[in-house]
Amino acid sequence: MKKFEMNGNIDIAWCPGCGNFPIRESIIEALKELKVDPVNVVMTSGIGQAAKMPQYINLNYFNGLHGRGLPVAVAVKAANPELTVIAEGGDGDMYGEGGNHFIHNIRRNPDIAHIVHNNMVYGLTKGQASPTSKREFTTPIQVSGVVNEPFNPLAVAIVLGATFVARVFSADKDMVKETIKAAINHRGYALVDIFHPCVSFNKVNNYSWYKNNTYYLDEEHDKKDMEAALKIALETEKHALGILYQKEGKPTFEDLSNVYAKDKTPVIKRIRDLNKVNDLIAK
Repeated sequence: MKKFEMNGNIDIAWCPGCGNFPIRESIIEALKELKVDPVNVVMTSGIGQAAKMPQYINLNYFNGLHGRGLPVAVAVKAANPELTVIAEGGDGDMYGEGGNHFIHNIRRNPDIAHIVHNNMVYGLTKGQASPTSKREFTTPIQVSGVVNEPFNPLAVAIVLGATFVARVFSADKDMVKETIKAAINHRGYALVDIFHPCVSFNKVNNYSWYKNNTYYLDEEHDKKDMEAALKIALETEKHALGILYQKEGKPTFEDLSNVYAKDKTPVIKRIRDLNKVNDLIAK
């Protein structure tokens, strides 16, 4: 068995042509190139087609409730900062049901990578509008079209102080791989929003649409310029691909935790005094 690849044939429950397939390949290649040991990697997810991802990669994972993958990732990293932790899910899972966790964990700046598959639709439940669906997008539920403005995760992340904000397109596997590597290597919260098609339930935002409505940031783009990054994130005619913003040196959630103020030993590796626990419960 190769690192991060499952042993033997596995039944992957995604539609042929789904953008999740190349994303899976990019994640596996990124982890291989970073030379991290699968035993030291944890991927957390909630519910959805994208949230099935950790079931198809050879690593430690926690697949929990809808929208709750992110807080689990923060807890895992807090308990053992030595681990490589990735929170992974779809736009409905992470921006809809898990939107509250998205907002407040950006504020905390945990040292994790946050990978979001953004196909602008709920795929697992057969095609309802998601938080990122465009206005007038029709579904079996929104028969007259979506009336709300789409949620802008990149702009929200930048305004809230996220220290790494990027967007990529699943068809460009090399770019996805390199961006995920950069997100994992970044010290602090790192958002990677991945555009990809849902070939079964979103016939509008298909491969051609993404190719015609995205562009690559040029090499002169200053990733340290927050104002410029926000301006790019707010663009609506075409969507930028690349790392929009990155800030180094901001203290992480783990840095600021009192648990590690005097002792950097991961909590999970410390000797527990059960008498103190019993005393606390008895109070």
